Amino acid sequence: MAASEAITIEQLTEWLRRFHELVIKNQTKLTDLDSAIGDADHGINMARGMTAVIDKLDVFQTGHVNELCKTVAMTLVMSVGGASGPLYGTFFLRFAGATGPAIELDTATLMTGLHAGLAGIVERGKAQPGDKTMIDALSPALEAMEAVLKNGGDLADAVTTGRDAAVAGRDATVPMVARKGRASYLGERSAGHMDPGAASMALLFEALAAELAG
Repeated sequence: MAASEAITIEQLTEWLRRFHELVIKNQTKLTDLDSAIGDADHGINMARGMTAVIDKLDVFQTGHVNELCKTVAMTLVMSVGGASGPLYGTFFLRFAGATGPAIELDTATLMTGLHAGLAGIVERGKAQPGDKTMIDALSPALEAMEAVLKNGGDLADAVTTGRDAAVAGRDATVPMVARKGRASYLGERSAGHMDPGAASMALLFEALAAELAG
């Protein structure tokens, strides 16, 4: 896929469906990760939320990207417990606001939407890279994508590189001491465990790469 090629609303919808499939596949793993440093419900909550999203997508009528992402955002906020619902909801709501009522996106607008989503999570969660949160997967993924595109790479290469950076960022949370979220209550004992939010965020980029890189 060339960097200038349009990303259709159908592809964005399939991205969400792929994410749902990965969440369901990894539900137990995500919950096990959360049981070590959280409330032991991240996988359960994300599975419930993304299943609700798919139910909405099955009857979604409008062809505008912002309406699609607003629907996703509101569904996640209403159906996902804990911090995950508001954070993922904010991500997709900000994505919607940044991309507007388009019927397809170019690469630049996709990146604008993803960066807006990151900014929304930072604002809502008050976390920064290194705090052992989903940002530790999301932020390096976007940095890696931008670097590929800046150097003339196409979107397929960018999303594949972004996926790999998200996985590396996820893995890098293992030795970190949590400074935000439920895990921060454990202090030094949070080290040695992967952050479940970073793990689910890596799945979001795995789904994006699978859809846009083929």
